[in-house]
Amino acid sequence: MRYDFATVEPKWRDYWAKKKVYETDLRQTENRHYVLVMFSYPSGAKLHCGHWYNYGPADTFARYKSLTGANVFEPMGFDAFGLPAENNAIKTGVHPRENTLANMKDIREQLREMGCMYDWNAELATCEPEYYKWNQWLFQQLFKKGLAYRKNAPVNWCGSCNTVLANEQVLDDGSCERCGETVEQKALTQWFFKITHYAEELLAGLETIDWPERTKTMQRNWIGKSVGAEIEFDVVGSDEKIRVFTTRPDTLFGVTYVVLAPEHPLVDELTTDDRREAVERYREQTRRLTEIERTSTTKEKTGAPIGAEAINPVNGERVPIWIADYALLTYGTGCVMAVPAHDERDFEFAKKFDLEIRKVILQPKTDAEDELEAAYVDPGTMVNSGEFDGIPNDEGKLKIVEWLEKKGKAEKKINYRLRDWLLSRQRYWGTPIPVVHCPTCGEVLVPEKELPVELPSDVEFKPSGESPLARAEEFMNVACPKCGGAARRDPDTMDTFVDSSWYYLRYLDPRNPDAPFDKKLADAWTPVDTYVGGAEHAVMHLLYSRFVHKFLRDLGWVSSDEPFARLVHQGTITNQGAKMSKSKGNVVNPNEFIDKVGSDVFRMYLMFMGPYEDGGDWSDKGITGVERFAQRAYDLFTKHKGVAAAAPAKERYDVADLSDAETSAYRKVNRTIVKVADDLEKFRFNTAIAALMELQNELAKTLDDARDEIKTSALERFAVILAPFAPHLAEECWETLGKTPSLFEKPVWFPPNEDAAAEDAFELPVQINGKLRASLPAPIGIPKEKALEMAKNDERVMKFLEGKTIVKEIYVPNKIVNLVVK
Repeated sequence: MRYDFATVEPKWRDYWAKKKVYETDLRQTENRHYVLVMFSYPSGAKLHCGHWYNYGPADTFARYKSLTGANVFEPMGFDAFGLPAENNAIKTGVHPRENTLANMKDIREQLREMGCMYDWNAELATCEPEYYKWNQWLFQQLFKKGLAYRKNAPVNWCGSCNTVLANEQVLDDGSCERCGETVEQKALTQWFFKITHYAEELLAGLETIDWPERTKTMQRNWIGKSVGAEIEFDVVGSDEKIRVFTTRPDTLFGVTYVVLAPEHPLVDELTTDDRREAVERYREQTRRLTEIERTSTTKEKTGAPIGAEAINPVNGERVPIWIADYALLTYGTGCVMAVPAHDERDFEFAKKFDLEIRKVILQPKTDAEDELEAAYVDPGTMVNSGEFDGIPNDEGKLKIVEWLEKKGKAEKKINYRLRDWLLSRQRYWGTPIPVVHCPTCGEVLVPEKELPVELPSDVEFKPSGESPLARAEEFMNVACPKCGGAARRDPDTMDTFVDSSWYYLRYLDPRNPDAPFDKKLADAWTPVDTYVGGAEHAVMHLLYSRFVHKFLRDLGWVSSDEPFARLVHQGTITNQGAKMSKSKGNVVNPNEFIDKVGSDVFRMYLMFMGPYEDGGDWSDKGITGVERFAQRAYDLFTKHKGVAAAAPAKERYDVADLSDAETSAYRKVNRTIVKVADDLEKFRFNTAIAALMELQNELAKTLDDARDEIKTSALERFAVILAPFAPHLAEECWETLGKTPSLFEKPVWFPPNEDAAAEDAFELPVQINGKLRASLPAPIGIPKEKALEMAKNDERVMKFLEGKTIVKEIYVPNKIVNLVVK
């Protein structure tokens, strides 16, 4: 009989919905497991194969945990604010809200057809006032603690998107991650969250979570901890001081010039009149560069002297002050002490501008007089360093700082590469910032009882370089909450990463009008046990969520230190070598395949393509093989329809009591249970499905010669381990056997019979004097005498024993034989 997926799949989806199978009782916290996949983005298109690759396998894992007895919570919602949705609305002329809600409806239906076990009672959408009210509340709590602030700063500006971008949203080539246009630097007054307040804790917390090492390394590098000192340089003829952060105080005697960031305020104060025009030309040139371009190691070194001099605190020497684009106002102090002999960047700069290169760290087995061909950056002995000559430079670092501390010219310091989170966006479709600007009172928070500040709908949202809200006079003009005078709202909206920084908590209590979430539920259900999503979020969403979680913990809202205990990354499904996107015209529509083979087969095929973390290039060539497997599995069950009702199976069988065919089937079933469970825990879906295919082939060969109760035992277990991968098909097979209630209505997972699952043979390596000479098939548990006899009688071994005396015989049971001869 042909497997009629078009009838079976809706049948079981309706059944699950009617029975409320996937509604999680969050009050039951024993053996709970919170499985979360990064929520969908309804930006203007339906789900494509890449989305399926994210959601389907993650749901397979959730279903497995449910079958094993865990109380699984698997919610889904919509990351509904943001640039893509707004850009699509600009393109189509349809309001972002109307467009977004329509897309949400389509995606919701697609997710239902996928057969995912989402608890739709927990659904949320970040564009709804009931959600973003709490974004505004979060902003206000950070503001009250001094962790939300506004300042004028150089920012990344995308002229195409007409908005500011965080550093994390600028690609390595200096382009916008959204549109690909070159990003410029612009000085604007913007809101920031002080994520740097948690820099050290964000680093330390990485040691406590089960995340891919690659992602943890990316976060460590992004946070970029540097241990060093801040050194004070006087300025000739001025009361101004230049403070530089350095991790190499041992090289201070080698400083031959000092560099200021072009935008540093001291540049205006210290530039001499004869240098001002050239300095201003260079500053203008620098404004056109992004931070990434300025710090590129391959970029040609540029700069300009400002005409002033600094005084080196270790030797009193005067050194020229330059500006150069590689010095950043946002890193350290915005000032750099340049040591060309021992820094590659400074060396290139000094060579280009003919500045002195003075060696102060001597490379072993070289002379102090030898000319440097390149900067020497490794350990050595201090030279040309006054009283510190002859000291190993690692030792000299501390000695010089302590010496300068006594003179009031240095202090030990830890610096971080991490920048505060730039929050402001000059776009419409986002959360309004809950601040009023009053000419008398300054920045005033909107009273909490007046939240949410709702996004007005009647706004011209096409970008013009300023926030669209700034042109909405009715929205902007308000009375100051403090003095009652005329004031204006903040015109910007929040970065949408605020929306996703805490959404996992809102899922637990999505309709609460009085609090962001229920604290007791948050304590019981977080951290999220298993979080699945893309590695591209390593230094954005995943870092921001950790920061917000720690802040909420400090407020007493959560008791855990981290939001996500375990993180799993899915690979990317490409098409013709490129990431799927509507603009590239390479999106593969899953509906075409679901209409032909059903959602279970499509889900299994995606998982069967290769390792989950690798992804791969799309091809539908193998989908017929997976379809064939599903049909053969269904045939196997229909062939033995009602067998479970007619011949119930025992919980366990002794292999000694089974026939050869029964033994083969029973062993294969139990080994497959072990294999599938292990693979599912490790998200190795492709090898688990391969094991299921092998099992199906084995049962097709052996079950006809087995007793009915053994057929029942084998097929019950086959249906259960198939269920995470093909839930509709497995439910139908379970029912076909005569089993009730449904698998997911009353979950079951059969533990393996370890004796039956144990392998009965292995490859026994044979070594002679530690060198492998043969590998022999041997039964598990083979006695030492038999193992040695088999090894010595093998032709490959015998030729190495001729004319030799065996002086020692070593046998490690079920592992190895080693013969020592002379």
